[in-house]
Amino acid sequence: RCFDDDNIIHVVEDVTKAEAVDPIADIDAIDYELILSDLEMVERRIDRVAKQARNDKSAAAELEFLKRLKSELESEVPARNVECDENEREFLAQIALLTAKPVIYACNMSENDFANNTNRHYLAVKEIAAAEGSEVLPICAELEAEIASLEKEEREMFLTDLGIEKGGLDLLVQRSYHLLGLISYLTAGKPEVRAWTITRGTKAPQAAGKIHSDFERGFIRAEVISFEDLIACGSLTAAKEKGLVRSEGKEYVMNDGDVVLFRFNV
Repeated sequence: RCFDDDNIIHVVEDVTKAEAVDPIADIDAIDYELILSDLEMVERRIDRVAKQARNDKSAAAELEFLKRLKSELESEVPARNVECDENEREFLAQIALLTAKPVIYACNMSENDFANNTNRHYLAVKEIAAAEGSEVLPICAELEAEIASLEKEEREMFLTDLGIEKGGLDLLVQRSYHLLGLISYLTAGKPEVRAWTITRGTKAPQAAGKIHSDFERGFIRAEVISFEDLIACGSLTAAKEKGLVRSEGKEYVMNDGDVVLFRFNV
């Protein structure tokens, strides 16, 4: 929460404080709860790896890292802020700790503060996000509630009047994809138009495999056009006439918003 409103009680309202709204304290409280959960997992992992290390010297490196990780967590340092080399990152990935996951701080502000992004609470959260490599997203839940109640055309007009290109929910999805290294490609046909989520850098055969393993196994080529080009042309036929539909092979790296027809033979 990054707004002040005497009519809305803060979830951790403290009458002893001059000011109860404190997003930094909120972040610390959430991190503390998650760290306690992670500590239990790390301690259980240490017990298992310690037993393996008696007869397996390769487990010794993981045990040493886990002990250092436990010490950092006990010092209230989230796992995402613990320095790791390549091998240690692999150890960390095996535990799937809550505080190791990427973070987006959604800062809920008043309508006035949302318009200019100068809210001091928001700026304080931005500093924390920048220091740990997290994302921060300014939103106004009050505006989002109004937007959600509107039809598509009314919503677009409402956002235009506010000088906003996209609503907070759309931006949250985009930031989440970016933070997780994900993109989407599209398949379109008579039955349906569908988006498929893949990791950025995925090549065409592996992207085809998201639909069905046979598509990857028997991959021949991919006929590709960007979403923007397809919309501008109005139809796939018109796009083909303009030479905008490309034939790509096994080494093609998929782009966000590609519209694809996979050719395969099994």
